[in-house]
Amino acid sequence: MRAPGAGPARLLLLLASLGRGLSSGPQDLRYPPKRIAVIGAGIGGTSAAYFLRQRFGKDVQIDVFERGDVGGRLATVNLEGEDYEAGGAVIHLLNLHMKHFVKELGLAVPKSQGGLMGIYNGDEFVFEESSWYIWNFVKLLWRYWLNPLRMYMWVEEILDKFMRIYRYQAHDYAFSSSESLLHALGGAEFLQMLNQSVEESMQKSGFSQKFINEIVTSAMRVNYGQGANINGFVGAVSLAGADNGLWSIEGGNKLVCTGLLYASKAKLIPGTVISIEEKTRQNGRSGGTMQLYEVTYNSTSGLARDAYNIILIATPLNRKIANITFLNFNPPIAEFSRPYHQTVATFVHGHINSSFFGYQDPSYFNLHGIFTMENPKLFINSMGIVSPVKDRKDASNPLLGPQVWKIFSPQPLTREQMNLLFLSYDTTTVKVWLAYPHYSPPEKCPPVILHRRMYYVNSIEWAASAMEMSAISAKNAALLAYHHWYENMDMIDQEDLHERLKTEL
Repeated sequence: MRAPGAGPARLLLLLASLGRGLSSGPQDLRYPPKRIAVIGAGIGGTSAAYFLRQRFGKDVQIDVFERGDVGGRLATVNLEGEDYEAGGAVIHLLNLHMKHFVKELGLAVPKSQGGLMGIYNGDEFVFEESSWYIWNFVKLLWRYWLNPLRMYMWVEEILDKFMRIYRYQAHDYAFSSSESLLHALGGAEFLQMLNQSVEESMQKSGFSQKFINEIVTSAMRVNYGQGANINGFVGAVSLAGADNGLWSIEGGNKLVCTGLLYASKAKLIPGTVISIEEKTRQNGRSGGTMQLYEVTYNSTSGLARDAYNIILIATPLNRKIANITFLNFNPPIAEFSRPYHQTVATFVHGHINSSFFGYQDPSYFNLHGIFTMENPKLFINSMGIVSPVKDRKDASNPLLGPQVWKIFSPQPLTREQMNLLFLSYDTTTVKVWLAYPHYSPPEKCPPVILHRRMYYVNSIEWAASAMEMSAISAKNAALLAYHHWYENMDMIDQEDLHERLKTEL
Protein backbone atom coordinates (compact mmCIF):
# COMPACT_ATOMS: atom_id res chain seq x y z
CA MET A 1 0.00 0.00 0.00
CA ARG A 2 1.34 3.43 -0.98
CA ALA A 3 1.76 6.21 1.58
CA PRO A 4 -0.93 8.93 1.54
CA GLY A 5 0.10 12.05 -0.34
CA ALA A 6 2.65 10.35 -2.59
CA GLY A 7 2.54 12.69 -5.59
CA PRO A 8 3.57 10.36 -8.45
CA ALA A 9 1.31 7.61 -7.15
CA ARG A 10 -1.71 9.93 -7.01
CA LEU A 11 -0.99 11.12 -10.55
CA LEU A 12 -0.87 7.54 -11.83
CA LEU A 13 -4.17 6.73 -10.14
CA LEU A 14 -5.75 9.83 -11.69
CA LEU A 15 -4.54 8.87 -15.17
CA ALA A 16 -5.82 5.32 -14.66
CA SER A 17 -9.26 6.59 -13.63
CA LEU A 18 -9.46 8.79 -16.74
CA GLY A 19 -8.68 5.82 -18.93
CA ARG A 20 -11.33 3.54 -17.48
CA GLY A 21 -14.08 4.70 -19.79
CA LEU A 22 -11.89 4.22 -22.88
CA SER A 23 -11.33 0.48 -22.58
CA SER A 24 -13.21 -2.67 -21.56
CA GLY A 25 -10.09 -4.33 -20.15
CA PRO A 26 -9.63 -5.52 -16.58
CA GLN A 27 -10.36 -2.17 -14.91
CA ASP A 28 -13.39 -3.63 -13.12
CA LEU A 29 -10.93 -5.83 -11.21
CA ARG A 30 -9.77 -2.81 -9.19
CA TYR A 31 -12.93 -3.16 -7.11
CA PRO A 32 -14.00 -6.10 -4.97
CA PRO A 33 -16.45 -8.44 -6.69
CA LYS A 34 -20.11 -7.84 -5.91
CA ARG A 35 -21.35 -11.41 -6.09
CA ILE A 36 -19.76 -14.86 -6.00
CA ALA A 37 -21.61 -18.13 -6.65
CA VAL A 38 -20.66 -21.51 -5.23
CA ILE A 39 -22.43 -24.49 -6.79
CA GLY A 40 -22.72 -27.37 -4.34
CA ALA A 41 -23.05 -27.40 -0.54
CA GLY A 42 -20.97 -30.44 0.31
CA ILE A 43 -17.66 -30.18 2.12
CA GLY A 44 -16.03 -28.66 -0.98
CA GLY A 45 -18.70 -26.01 -1.52
CA THR A 46 -19.20 -24.97 2.08
CA SER A 47 -15.47 -24.77 2.80
CA ALA A 48 -15.10 -22.76 -0.43
CA ALA A 49 -17.69 -20.28 0.84
CA TYR A 50 -15.83 -20.10 4.15
CA PHE A 51 -12.45 -19.44 2.51
CA LEU A 52 -13.95 -16.96 0.03
CA ARG A 53 -15.36 -14.96 2.92
CA GLN A 54 -11.96 -14.95 4.59
CA ARG A 55 -10.23 -13.61 1.48
CA PHE A 56 -12.79 -11.21 -0.02
CA GLY A 57 -14.24 -9.78 3.19
CA LYS A 58 -17.66 -9.08 4.59
CA ASP A 59 -19.16 -6.95 1.78
CA VAL A 60 -19.16 -9.56 -0.99
CA GLN A 61 -22.43 -11.46 -1.48
CA ILE A 62 -21.79 -15.22 -1.60
CA ASP A 63 -24.61 -17.48 -2.83
CA VAL A 64 -24.38 -21.26 -2.42
CA PHE A 65 -26.60 -23.36 -4.69
CA GLU A 66 -27.66 -26.82 -3.54
CA ARG A 67 -30.33 -29.03 -5.08
CA GLY A 68 -30.34 -31.53 -2.20
CA ASP A 69 -29.35 -31.49 1.45
CA VAL A 70 -26.44 -29.46 2.78
CA GLY A 71 -23.57 -31.91 3.21
CA GLY A 72 -23.64 -33.58 -0.19
CA ARG A 73 -21.77 -36.86 0.15
CA LEU A 74 -21.54 -36.28 3.89
CA ALA A 75 -24.91 -37.66 4.90
CA THR A 76 -26.65 -39.83 7.47
CA VAL A 77 -29.39 -42.45 7.28
CA ASN A 78 -31.89 -43.34 9.97
CA LEU A 79 -32.32 -46.89 11.21
CA GLU A 80 -34.19 -47.98 14.31
CA GLY A 81 -34.55 -44.33 15.36
CA GLU A 82 -30.81 -43.60 15.21
CA ASP A 83 -28.68 -41.80 12.60
CA TYR A 84 -25.63 -43.45 11.05
CA GLU A 85 -22.91 -42.11 8.74
CA ALA A 86 -23.82 -43.06 5.17
CA GLY A 87 -21.16 -41.11 3.27
CA GLY A 88 -17.71 -39.86 4.25
CA ALA A 89 -17.30 -41.40 7.69
CA VAL A 90 -13.77 -40.91 9.04
CA ILE A 91 -11.19 -38.13 9.26
CA HIS A 92 -7.41 -38.52 9.68
CA LEU A 93 -5.47 -37.02 12.58
CA LEU A 94 -3.39 -34.95 10.14
CA ASN A 95 -6.38 -33.42 8.32
CA LEU A 96 -5.60 -29.92 9.54
CA HIS A 97 -8.40 -28.09 7.73
CA MET A 98 -11.00 -30.44 9.18
CA LYS A 99 -9.44 -30.07 12.64
CA HIS A 100 -9.58 -26.29 12.28
CA PHE A 101 -13.23 -26.42 11.21
CA VAL A 102 -14.16 -28.53 14.23
CA LYS A 103 -12.43 -26.11 16.61
CA GLU A 104 -13.78 -23.01 14.85
CA LEU A 105 -17.35 -24.32 14.80
CA GLY A 106 -17.32 -25.69 18.34
CA LEU A 107 -18.13 -29.24 17.26
CA ALA A 108 -17.51 -32.30 19.42
CA VAL A 109 -15.38 -35.33 18.60
CA PRO A 110 -16.41 -38.52 20.43
CA LYS A 111 -13.90 -40.90 21.90
CA SER A 112 -12.81 -43.28 19.15
CA GLN A 113 -14.03 -46.84 19.36
CA GLY A 114 -12.19 -49.86 18.05
CA GLY A 115 -12.98 -53.39 17.03
CA LEU A 116 -11.31 -56.45 15.59
CA MET A 117 -10.88 -56.80 11.84
CA GLY A 118 -10.48 -59.78 9.51
CA ILE A 119 -9.54 -60.14 5.84
CA TYR A 120 -11.72 -62.62 3.94
CA ASN A 121 -10.73 -64.08 0.57
CA GLY A 122 -14.09 -65.62 -0.30
CA ASP A 123 -13.30 -68.99 1.26
CA GLU A 124 -11.59 -68.20 4.56
CA PHE A 125 -10.03 -65.46 6.64
CA VAL A 126 -6.40 -65.04 5.62
CA PHE A 127 -5.79 -62.72 8.58
CA GLU A 128 -7.74 -61.97 11.77
CA GLU A 129 -6.87 -59.46 14.45
CA SER A 130 -6.57 -60.53 18.04
CA SER A 131 -7.34 -58.52 21.15
CA TRP A 132 -3.73 -59.20 22.19
CA TYR A 133 -1.39 -56.57 20.68
CA ILE A 134 1.74 -58.74 20.88
CA TRP A 135 -0.03 -61.67 19.23
CA ASN A 136 -1.19 -59.36 16.40
CA PHE A 137 2.37 -58.19 15.90
CA VAL A 138 3.64 -61.76 15.74
CA LYS A 139 0.93 -62.79 13.26
CA LEU A 140 1.66 -59.81 11.01
CA LEU A 141 5.39 -60.51 11.13
CA TRP A 142 4.85 -64.21 10.40
CA ARG A 143 2.58 -63.65 7.40
CA TYR A 144 3.90 -60.41 5.90
CA TRP A 145 7.40 -60.09 7.40
CA LEU A 146 8.37 -56.38 7.51
CA ASN A 147 5.85 -55.23 4.92
CA PRO A 148 3.42 -53.63 7.44
CA LEU A 149 6.22 -51.56 9.00
CA ARG A 150 7.54 -50.60 5.58
CA MET A 151 4.02 -49.57 4.51
CA TYR A 152 3.75 -47.33 7.56
CA MET A 153 7.07 -45.69 6.67
CA TRP A 154 6.11 -45.41 2.97
CA VAL A 155 2.81 -43.68 3.80
CA GLU A 156 4.49 -41.43 6.39
CA GLU A 157 7.03 -40.24 3.82
CA ILE A 158 4.22 -39.34 1.40
CA LEU A 159 2.20 -37.63 4.15
CA ASP A 160 5.25 -35.66 5.26
CA LYS A 161 5.53 -34.15 1.79
CA PHE A 162 1.78 -33.68 1.45
CA MET A 163 1.64 -31.71 4.70
CA ARG A 164 3.56 -28.91 2.95
CA ILE A 165 0.24 -27.75 1.46
CA TYR A 166 -0.82 -26.23 4.78
CA ARG A 167 2.26 -24.03 4.91
CA TYR A 168 1.80 -22.98 1.29
CA GLN A 169 -1.84 -22.11 1.85
CA ALA A 170 -1.08 -20.31 5.10
CA HIS A 171 1.11 -18.00 2.99
CA ASP A 172 -1.71 -17.65 0.41
CA TYR A 173 0.04 -19.47 -2.43
CA ALA A 174 -2.24 -21.08 -5.01
CA PHE A 175 -1.90 -23.47 -7.96
CA SER A 176 -3.61 -23.33 -11.33
CA SER A 177 -4.02 -27.09 -11.70
CA SER A 178 -4.25 -30.15 -9.49
CA GLU A 179 -1.07 -31.49 -11.09
CA SER A 180 0.88 -28.31 -10.32
CA LEU A 181 -0.32 -28.50 -6.71
CA LEU A 182 0.86 -32.11 -6.40
CA HIS A 183 4.17 -31.28 -8.09
CA ALA A 184 4.77 -28.45 -5.61
CA LEU A 185 4.34 -30.97 -2.79
CA GLY A 186 6.11 -34.08 -4.01
CA GLY A 187 7.72 -33.25 -7.34
CA ALA A 188 7.85 -35.81 -10.13
CA GLU A 189 7.26 -38.62 -7.61
CA PHE A 190 3.69 -37.49 -6.87
CA LEU A 191 2.89 -37.04 -10.56
CA GLN A 192 4.27 -40.49 -11.30
CA MET A 193 1.93 -41.91 -8.67
CA LEU A 194 -1.00 -40.53 -10.70
CA ASN A 195 0.22 -42.37 -13.77
CA GLN A 196 0.61 -45.82 -12.29
CA SER A 197 -1.46 -48.07 -10.06
CA VAL A 198 -0.86 -48.36 -6.34
CA GLU A 199 0.10 -51.98 -7.04
CA GLU A 200 2.83 -50.83 -9.45
CA SER A 201 3.97 -48.11 -7.04
CA MET A 202 4.31 -50.58 -4.19
CA GLN A 203 5.91 -53.28 -6.32
CA LYS A 204 8.60 -50.78 -7.32
CA SER A 205 9.08 -49.99 -3.64
CA GLY A 206 9.68 -53.68 -2.89
CA PHE A 207 6.42 -54.76 -1.23
CA SER A 208 5.46 -58.42 -1.52
CA GLN A 209 2.62 -59.47 -3.82
CA LYS A 210 0.92 -61.32 -0.96
CA PHE A 211 0.86 -58.14 1.12
CA ILE A 212 -0.52 -56.14 -1.83
CA ASN A 213 -3.19 -58.75 -2.62
CA GLU A 214 -4.36 -59.10 0.96
CA ILE A 215 -3.78 -55.89 2.93
CA VAL A 216 -3.57 -53.24 0.23
CA THR A 217 -6.38 -54.52 -1.97
CA SER A 218 -8.77 -54.94 0.96
CA ALA A 219 -8.08 -51.34 2.04
CA MET A 220 -8.81 -50.07 -1.50
CA ARG A 221 -12.07 -52.04 -1.62
CA VAL A 222 -13.42 -50.70 1.66
CA ASN A 223 -12.42 -47.09 0.96
CA TYR A 224 -12.96 -46.73 -2.80
CA GLY A 225 -14.78 -49.88 -3.91
CA GLN A 226 -11.94 -50.68 -6.32
CA GLY A 227 -8.83 -52.82 -6.21
CA ALA A 228 -5.09 -52.19 -6.25
CA ASN A 229 -5.40 -50.96 -9.85
CA ILE A 230 -6.39 -47.44 -8.68
CA ASN A 231 -3.74 -44.74 -8.97
CA GLY A 232 -0.85 -44.72 -6.54
CA PHE A 233 -1.67 -41.37 -4.95
CA VAL A 234 -5.25 -42.19 -4.01
CA GLY A 235 -3.93 -45.59 -2.91
CA ALA A 236 -1.57 -43.89 -0.46
CA VAL A 237 -4.47 -41.75 0.82
CA SER A 238 -6.48 -44.93 1.32
CA LEU A 239 -3.65 -46.62 3.23
CA ALA A 240 -3.28 -43.54 5.42
CA GLY A 241 -6.91 -44.23 6.34
CA ALA A 242 -5.82 -47.52 7.92
CA ASP A 243 -4.47 -45.48 10.84
CA ASN A 244 -5.96 -46.13 14.28
CA GLY A 245 -6.30 -42.41 15.00
CA LEU A 246 -9.28 -41.83 12.71
CA TRP A 247 -12.13 -39.72 14.07
CA SER A 248 -15.51 -38.26 13.21
CA ILE A 249 -17.96 -35.58 14.33
CA GLU A 250 -20.47 -36.09 17.11
CA GLY A 251 -23.88 -35.78 15.49
CA GLY A 252 -22.61 -36.51 11.98
CA ASN A 253 -19.83 -35.21 9.75
CA LYS A 254 -22.35 -33.19 7.74
CA LEU A 255 -22.50 -30.75 10.69
CA VAL A 256 -19.19 -29.36 9.43
CA CYS A 257 -20.94 -28.30 6.22
CA THR A 258 -23.89 -26.62 7.94
CA GLY A 259 -21.46 -24.91 10.33
CA LEU A 260 -19.22 -23.63 7.54
CA LEU A 261 -22.22 -22.33 5.62
CA TYR A 262 -23.33 -20.37 8.68
CA ALA A 263 -19.81 -19.11 9.43
CA SER A 264 -19.37 -17.91 5.85
CA LYS A 265 -22.56 -15.82 6.07
CA ALA A 266 -23.41 -17.13 2.63
CA LYS A 267 -26.95 -17.33 1.31
CA LEU A 268 -28.18 -20.86 0.62
CA ILE A 269 -30.25 -21.09 -2.57
CA PRO A 270 -32.14 -24.40 -2.82
CA GLY A 271 -32.34 -25.30 -6.48
CA THR A 272 -30.79 -27.15 -9.41
CA VAL A 273 -28.36 -25.19 -11.57
CA ILE A 274 -29.24 -25.75 -15.23
CA SER A 275 -26.78 -23.56 -17.12
CA ILE A 276 -24.01 -20.99 -16.84
CA GLU A 277 -23.61 -18.39 -19.58
CA GLU A 278 -20.97 -15.72 -20.08
CA LYS A 279 -22.45 -12.23 -20.42
CA THR A 280 -20.97 -8.83 -21.22
CA ARG A 281 -22.54 -5.91 -19.37
CA GLN A 282 -21.90 -2.26 -18.70
CA ASN A 283 -19.79 -1.48 -15.67
CA GLY A 284 -21.55 1.27 -13.73
CA ARG A 285 -18.40 2.00 -11.76
CA SER A 286 -16.00 2.59 -14.65
CA GLY A 287 -18.27 3.21 -17.62
CA GLY A 288 -16.65 0.33 -19.52
CA THR A 289 -17.84 -3.25 -19.86
CA MET A 290 -17.37 -6.26 -17.66
CA GLN A 291 -17.75 -10.01 -17.97
CA LEU A 292 -20.33 -11.75 -15.78
CA TYR A 293 -21.62 -15.28 -15.44
CA GLU A 294 -25.38 -15.75 -15.58
CA VAL A 295 -26.58 -18.76 -13.59
CA THR A 296 -29.96 -20.23 -14.58
CA TYR A 297 -31.53 -22.50 -11.99
CA ASN A 298 -34.77 -24.09 -10.91
CA SER A 299 -35.85 -22.42 -7.67
CA THR A 300 -38.82 -23.10 -5.41
CA SER A 301 -40.75 -20.41 -7.33
CA GLY A 302 -39.72 -21.54 -10.81
CA LEU A 303 -36.95 -20.76 -13.26
CA ALA A 304 -34.62 -17.97 -12.09
CA ARG A 305 -31.41 -16.22 -13.21
CA ASP A 306 -28.69 -14.34 -11.36
CA ALA A 307 -25.38 -12.86 -12.50
CA TYR A 308 -22.03 -13.28 -10.73
CA ASN A 309 -18.48 -11.99 -11.01
CA ILE A 310 -16.89 -15.28 -9.89
CA ILE A 311 -18.13 -18.88 -9.81
CA LEU A 312 -16.72 -21.87 -7.94
CA ILE A 313 -18.19 -25.22 -8.99
CA ALA A 314 -18.04 -27.70 -6.11
CA THR A 315 -20.05 -30.59 -7.48
CA PRO A 316 -18.85 -33.30 -9.89
CA LEU A 317 -19.34 -32.19 -13.50
CA ASN A 318 -20.86 -35.49 -14.47
CA ARG A 319 -24.23 -35.63 -16.25
CA LYS A 320 -25.57 -38.15 -13.73
CA ILE A 321 -24.68 -35.87 -10.81
CA ALA A 322 -24.77 -32.25 -11.99
CA ASN A 323 -26.23 -31.71 -15.45
CA ILE A 324 -24.91 -28.17 -16.06
CA THR A 325 -24.73 -26.71 -19.57
CA PHE A 326 -22.12 -24.04 -20.39
CA LEU A 327 -23.40 -21.47 -22.89
CA ASN A 328 -21.69 -18.81 -25.01
CA PHE A 329 -18.12 -19.67 -24.01
CA ASN A 330 -15.37 -19.21 -26.56
CA PRO A 331 -13.58 -21.56 -26.66
CA PRO A 332 -16.29 -23.96 -25.42
CA ILE A 333 -15.85 -25.53 -22.01
CA ALA A 334 -15.17 -29.22 -22.52
CA GLU A 335 -17.72 -31.67 -21.19
CA PHE A 336 -16.47 -34.09 -18.54
CA SER A 337 -17.75 -37.58 -19.30
CA ARG A 338 -15.44 -39.68 -17.14
CA PRO A 339 -17.45 -41.98 -14.87
CA TYR A 340 -17.94 -41.93 -11.13
CA HIS A 341 -17.86 -45.23 -9.29
CA GLN A 342 -21.06 -46.61 -7.80
CA THR A 343 -20.98 -47.82 -4.22
CA VAL A 344 -24.02 -49.12 -2.38
CA ALA A 345 -24.15 -48.71 1.40
CA THR A 346 -26.65 -51.08 3.03
CA PHE A 347 -27.49 -50.77 6.72
CA VAL A 348 -28.89 -53.87 8.38
CA HIS A 349 -30.09 -54.40 11.92
CA GLY A 350 -29.69 -58.13 12.51
CA HIS A 351 -27.68 -61.18 13.58
CA ILE A 352 -24.74 -61.98 11.31
CA ASN A 353 -24.46 -65.49 9.90
CA SER A 354 -20.91 -66.31 11.00
CA SER A 355 -21.06 -69.75 9.33
CA PHE A 356 -21.09 -67.98 5.94
CA PHE A 357 -17.57 -66.81 6.79
CA GLY A 358 -16.42 -70.25 7.90
CA TYR A 359 -17.27 -70.15 11.64
CA GLN A 360 -19.12 -73.28 12.66
CA ASP A 361 -19.25 -72.13 16.28
CA PRO A 362 -20.60 -68.54 16.41
CA SER A 363 -19.27 -68.06 19.94
CA TYR A 364 -15.77 -67.76 18.45
CA PHE A 365 -16.78 -65.01 16.06
CA ASN A 366 -15.89 -61.60 17.52
CA LEU A 367 -15.01 -59.48 14.48
CA HIS A 368 -16.41 -55.98 14.10
CA GLY A 369 -15.08 -55.47 10.58
CA ILE A 370 -14.74 -57.75 7.56
CA PHE A 371 -12.59 -56.62 4.62
CA THR A 372 -12.46 -58.62 1.41
CA MET A 373 -9.96 -59.52 -1.29
CA GLU A 374 -10.56 -59.67 -5.04
CA ASN A 375 -12.74 -62.68 -5.79
CA PRO A 376 -15.42 -62.87 -8.52
CA LYS A 377 -17.80 -64.79 -6.26
CA LEU A 378 -17.72 -62.11 -3.53
CA PHE A 379 -20.68 -59.74 -3.72
CA ILE A 380 -19.56 -57.37 -0.92
CA ASN A 381 -16.53 -55.12 -0.54
CA SER A 382 -16.72 -54.91 3.25
CA MET A 383 -19.04 -55.02 6.22
CA GLY A 384 -18.71 -53.76 9.76
CA ILE A 385 -20.59 -52.87 12.93
CA VAL A 386 -21.39 -49.16 13.15
CA SER A 387 -22.52 -46.95 16.01
CA PRO A 388 -25.00 -44.06 15.88
CA VAL A 389 -23.51 -40.64 15.23
CA LYS A 390 -24.93 -39.40 18.54
CA ASP A 391 -24.03 -42.46 20.57
CA ARG A 392 -20.82 -44.15 19.58
CA LYS A 393 -20.59 -46.64 22.45
CA ASP A 394 -18.98 -49.78 21.16
CA ALA A 395 -20.62 -53.14 21.63
CA SER A 396 -18.29 -55.34 23.68
CA ASN A 397 -19.63 -58.51 22.07
CA PRO A 398 -21.52 -58.46 18.78
CA LEU A 399 -23.23 -61.73 19.69
CA LEU A 400 -25.14 -60.30 22.67
CA GLY A 401 -27.86 -59.04 20.38
CA PRO A 402 -28.58 -57.76 16.89
CA GLN A 403 -26.21 -55.07 15.66
CA VAL A 404 -26.33 -52.47 12.92
CA TRP A 405 -24.00 -53.54 10.12
CA LYS A 406 -22.89 -51.27 7.29
CA ILE A 407 -22.19 -53.19 4.09
CA PHE A 408 -20.44 -51.78 1.04
CA SER A 409 -21.17 -53.53 -2.25
CA PRO A 410 -20.95 -52.65 -5.95
CA GLN A 411 -24.62 -53.52 -6.51
CA PRO A 412 -27.74 -53.57 -4.28
CA LEU A 413 -27.91 -56.78 -2.28
CA THR A 414 -30.56 -59.32 -3.26
CA ARG A 415 -32.79 -61.06 -0.72
CA GLU A 416 -30.82 -64.27 -1.29
CA GLN A 417 -27.55 -62.50 -0.54
CA MET A 418 -28.99 -60.93 2.59
CA ASN A 419 -30.10 -64.34 3.80
CA LEU A 420 -26.58 -65.65 3.29
CA LEU A 421 -25.04 -62.83 5.36
CA PHE A 422 -27.60 -62.80 8.21
CA LEU A 423 -29.34 -65.40 10.32
CA SER A 424 -32.11 -62.87 10.86
CA TYR A 425 -32.69 -59.16 10.34
CA ASP A 426 -35.59 -56.82 10.84
CA THR A 427 -34.68 -53.40 9.41
CA THR A 428 -32.65 -52.30 6.40
CA THR A 429 -31.97 -49.06 4.58
CA VAL A 430 -29.95 -48.53 1.40
CA LYS A 431 -27.99 -45.55 0.07
CA VAL A 432 -26.66 -45.67 -3.50
CA TRP A 433 -23.73 -43.34 -4.14
CA LEU A 434 -21.77 -42.19 -7.14
CA ALA A 435 -19.22 -41.72 -4.43
CA TYR A 436 -15.87 -41.04 -6.08
CA PRO A 437 -14.23 -41.21 -9.51
CA HIS A 438 -13.65 -44.53 -11.16
CA TYR A 439 -9.87 -44.49 -11.00
CA SER A 440 -7.98 -45.83 -14.00
CA PRO A 441 -4.35 -44.65 -14.27
CA PRO A 442 -2.72 -42.93 -16.02
CA GLU A 443 -4.86 -40.21 -14.43
CA LYS A 444 -5.34 -36.68 -15.73
CA CYS A 445 -7.21 -34.27 -13.49
CA PRO A 446 -9.82 -31.97 -15.05
CA PRO A 447 -8.83 -28.29 -15.19
CA VAL A 448 -9.19 -26.18 -12.05
CA ILE A 449 -9.62 -23.00 -14.12
CA LEU A 450 -12.63 -23.54 -16.38
CA HIS A 451 -12.73 -19.91 -17.52
CA ARG A 452 -11.23 -16.55 -16.51
CA ARG A 453 -13.08 -16.41 -13.19
CA MET A 454 -14.73 -19.82 -12.98
CA TYR A 455 -13.07 -22.60 -10.98
CA TYR A 456 -13.65 -26.32 -10.52
CA VAL A 457 -13.12 -27.47 -6.92
CA ASN A 458 -13.72 -31.16 -7.72
CA SER A 459 -10.74 -31.41 -10.05
CA ILE A 460 -8.69 -32.72 -7.10
CA GLU A 461 -10.94 -35.79 -6.77
CA TRP A 462 -9.20 -37.40 -9.72
CA ALA A 463 -6.00 -37.39 -7.70
CA ALA A 464 -7.77 -38.54 -4.52
CA SER A 465 -11.29 -38.18 -3.17
CA ALA A 466 -11.54 -37.39 0.55
CA MET A 467 -13.05 -34.73 2.81
CA GLU A 468 -9.70 -33.07 3.45
CA MET A 469 -8.78 -33.13 -0.24
CA SER A 470 -12.00 -31.22 -0.99
CA ALA A 471 -11.20 -28.63 1.70
CA ILE A 472 -7.66 -28.19 0.35
CA SER A 473 -8.98 -27.77 -3.19
CA ALA A 474 -11.64 -25.33 -1.98
CA LYS A 475 -9.02 -23.12 -0.35
CA ASN A 476 -6.84 -23.34 -3.43
CA ALA A 477 -9.76 -22.27 -5.66
CA ALA A 478 -10.66 -19.41 -3.30
CA LEU A 479 -7.05 -18.20 -3.35
CA LEU A 480 -6.92 -18.50 -7.14
CA ALA A 481 -10.09 -16.45 -7.45
CA TYR A 482 -8.68 -13.79 -5.14
CA HIS A 483 -5.29 -13.57 -6.85
CA HIS A 484 -6.78 -13.50 -10.33
CA TRP A 485 -9.22 -10.78 -9.32
CA TYR A 486 -6.50 -8.55 -7.89
CA GLU A 487 -3.86 -9.73 -10.40
CA ASN A 488 -1.48 -11.14 -7.79
CA MET A 489 0.10 -13.47 -10.32
CA ASP A 490 3.27 -13.84 -8.26
CA MET A 491 1.20 -15.90 -5.78
CA ILE A 492 0.30 -18.59 -8.32
CA ASP A 493 2.36 -21.63 -9.40
CA GLN A 494 5.56 -20.57 -7.68
CA GLU A 495 8.46 -23.02 -7.79
CA ASP A 496 10.60 -24.26 -4.90
CA LEU A 497 8.17 -23.01 -2.25
CA HIS A 498 9.32 -25.60 0.24
CA GLU A 499 12.92 -24.33 0.16
CA ARG A 500 11.90 -20.68 0.02
CA LEU A 501 9.53 -20.91 2.97
CA LYS A 502 12.05 -22.84 5.08
CA THR A 503 14.26 -19.76 5.13
CA GLU A 504 11.51 -17.46 6.45
CA LEU A 505 11.58 -16.52 10.12
